Amino acid sequence: MKPILYLIPTPLGAPDTPCLLPHEQQAIVGLTDFVVEAEKTARAHLKHLGVTTPIRELNLQTLNEHTDLKTLPELLKPLQEGRSMGIVSEAGCPAVADPGANLVALAHKHGFEVRPLVGPSSLLLALMASGANGQNFAFKGYLPSEKNERIQRLKALEQRSRQQNETQLFIETPYRNDALLADAVENLHPETRLCVATDLTLPTQEIISQTIAQWRKRKEMPNLKKRPTIFVLHAA
Repeated sequence: MKPILYLIPTPLGAPDTPCLLPHEQQAIVGLTDFVVEAEKTARAHLKHLGVTTPIRELNLQTLNEHTDLKTLPELLKPLQEGRSMGIVSEAGCPAVADPGANLVALAHKHGFEVRPLVGPSSLLLALMASGANGQNFAFKGYLPSEKNERIQRLKALEQRSRQQNETQLFIETPYRNDALLADAVENLHPETRLCVATDLTLPTQEIISQTIAQWRKRKEMPNLKKRPTIFVLHAA
């Protein structure tokens, strides 16, 4: 039987939150080799999934933004030796806005089967809840941290959205969420729609989708500090 690279989603909230279909969970409980973004999160999630090997005995290799790409071939060693393995992200789906994408590309290059498992994606959840165009959209990742550059980037995304009828999704480091929201509300066109989707799937989940004009009339803004947030922009 040929080895498989499983892409294993992680809950967006608590590690004990169910996020895999039962038959998919059964497919990965016997794995012993995993590439993970953060060992602590991965161990908690794998324990909840019921992997049959004791957690301390699992072979966990780290892949994050600091990993030297030259070391990627070594991470695929289990596949090369005929053993299936899994990739576990810090939160959500592996290889989407995630360093696991490079390893997936390498697995394809070497002819290994890649099997994504169903799980939570904060990007799709935010898009679903936004009311924005879901037929034509793009994820732009992080915006610039410097204020003037960030404002220019917001205006450029708004212009592209208007010209292409393309919904723009983007994120920010949680401690800069409030600054990004303030810049968007202050500088975008009144008729542009902005959705802020925060703490998705958590008890504290908060989703607000309004025009910029409506945002400006709010008596108070949501507190987004240190809360994972997806921003969704669509210009009419």
